[in-house]
Amino acid sequence: MKSIKHFLRMIKINRVLTYYQIDQMVLNDTKYAWFIWVNLIFPWNWRTQSKGNRGENIRLALEELGPIFIKLGQALSTRKDLLPHDISVELIKLQDDCPPFDEAHSKQLIEEGLGQTVEEAFATFDLIPMASASIAQVHAATLHTGTDVVVKVVRPDILPIIKQDVAIMFGLAHVLEAVLKIAKRLHPVEVVGEFEKTILDELDMMREAANATQLKRNFEGSDLLYVPEIYWNLTSERVMTMERIYGIRISETEKLEAAGLDLTELSAKGVVIFFTQVFKHNFFHADMHPGNIFILPDGRYAAIDFGIMGTLAPEDQRYLAENFLAFFNRDYLRVSELHIESEWVPKGTRVNEFESAIRSVCEPIWDRPLKDISFGLVLMRLFQTARRFGMEVQPQLVLLQKTLLNIEGLGRQMDDELDLWDTAKPFLENWMHDRVGPQGLVKNIKANLPFWIENAPAIPGLLHSTLTKLSHIDHNQQAEQMLRLEKQIEAQTNAQRNRTIGVLIILFALMPGLVNQGWINESWLQAGLVVLGAFFIIRK
Repeated sequence: MKSIKHFLRMIKINRVLTYYQIDQMVLNDTKYAWFIWVNLIFPWNWRTQSKGNRGENIRLALEELGPIFIKLGQALSTRKDLLPHDISVELIKLQDDCPPFDEAHSKQLIEEGLGQTVEEAFATFDLIPMASASIAQVHAATLHTGTDVVVKVVRPDILPIIKQDVAIMFGLAHVLEAVLKIAKRLHPVEVVGEFEKTILDELDMMREAANATQLKRNFEGSDLLYVPEIYWNLTSERVMTMERIYGIRISETEKLEAAGLDLTELSAKGVVIFFTQVFKHNFFHADMHPGNIFILPDGRYAAIDFGIMGTLAPEDQRYLAENFLAFFNRDYLRVSELHIESEWVPKGTRVNEFESAIRSVCEPIWDRPLKDISFGLVLMRLFQTARRFGMEVQPQLVLLQKTLLNIEGLGRQMDDELDLWDTAKPFLENWMHDRVGPQGLVKNIKANLPFWIENAPAIPGLLHSTLTKLSHIDHNQQAEQMLRLEKQIEAQTNAQRNRTIGVLIILFALMPGLVNQGWINESWLQAGLVVLGAFFIIRK
């Protein structure tokens, strides 16, 4: 029965792709073009084909194939670095609004997920859903304490559908890689793999609730972003209960103005929120489209839907910040060096050729007013140029690029004079100063000091083990190894001694009340001692 369903689903996919001429788009200029004519023999393809343009046809095909393919199209819409402009523009229009499922079934699923009746869990519960999408639907409710909440419940039997359609997507992706040379550069199998992980994560309400809780903790007490409360006693793997947000959608600019809110200030605040998440917290909301962002009466942003979150490795954070700053300063040599150092492009890349390519793409941008330059598109063009030199897909950077484009679009919707560069540059400069300046040094010492102390006792044992191994080597080799080892031990001993002295000097400098006499400036003395300590730490 399962294989029959799978076969029928493949027939439907073939029928839809043929009707919208997707097969012709893919196979027309390949040695497999003959399959286009063979495909028309099948009875389910005996109908007049759509005459729309290719972008529109792809969008309509995905909509007809259903929620999972729509989700894939939405994910692909963020890959403007890979897709032609006309296709990416159409994919942005994809919406995954779906008819709600049966009210009684929804109530049953919530009660099974919570282990109690709706009446026991809530003072009031609206069976008619507020919204219904491909993965879940949302109901309004009130707690017994009087707090208004929303209850999100995952659609029934959605997992088998996802697994079936994703398996078919993987099959199509493998065919594309085998048939089209350009497909290898687009990494269709890897894209489907990323999509599978993302959509499966969205099914887990516990994961989404944990994401919301972490983001709320990051912005605790902030006047920038408000994250609704999660009620863990009313949350499970398939059901999530969250505080209800009452605000104005960020896209409703007329309502925002009528409420007396400053749109220019709001647009700048959105940029600060983005960079704070990415560089300060290293945990960012990666689905910040207009439907997920509200403005509260006090001017704070409020976010919902935390299924997709992004993080960057510390190395990616630093290289990305340095890339932006180098670009601000038109230092294209540094941009190319950073791409090679971070291994975003292969180590053997010729830095001068790469620099020339980056300059040819980026230099024309500076002839335009800063407010007319899209920060997100600049990042996208940098990635496109790097891809010509062998840059592989960087999933974490794709999420970042998507979020940056969303934030910039929202900001300019409220204030078309928004100069994102003016906000971004000082933020990144301050972040880099904190990271590599004296404060960053002190933080690094504090973070590593317990590790150094913990591992110090193991050094004699490691030396004994090394010497024991050397005793089994022939005498000539042993003499050479011993000489080399003696030099290494001496160097390590000196380095350890210097680090210890440096740490002690810095700790002494940071002690409160270091100098009580009035004839010397305490802050200058502390700064001098920190520099002296740093000198000993980095000294070989």
